[in-house]
Amino acid sequence: MDGIELDIFKLIASSGDSRGAAFEALRLARKQQFSAAKEKLTEAKEKGNAAHEIQTKLITAETQGEKNEVSLLMVHAQDHLMTTLLARDLIEEMIGMLEELRTKGDDEK
Repeated sequence: MDGIELDIFKLIASSGDSRGAAFEALRLARKQQFSAAKEKLTEAKEKGNAAHEIQTKLITAETQGEKNEVSLLMVHAQDHLMTTLLARDLIEEMIGMLEELRTKGDDEK
């Protein structure tokens, strides 16, 4: 396995870890464990940042003349990252909505 393939696998793994932490945050929020959910969201963002750093490294190398073949594996890695970022952003909004609903429900009591 060459360096770029290793980076691609790291990108996939970091993206998957980020997505997993984001969905765990949503599960915690559904149980009204908002503090723990926010911690998981922070973890998801950190893991997502690690994936983004790898992506930036690959893009920077290409802009500096290092040409790599676009492989199905690279497309898969990019797909993982983009769907993870979208899921994480949506989950963050959903958790905010759940918190607002809880607060509104508490106010009505």
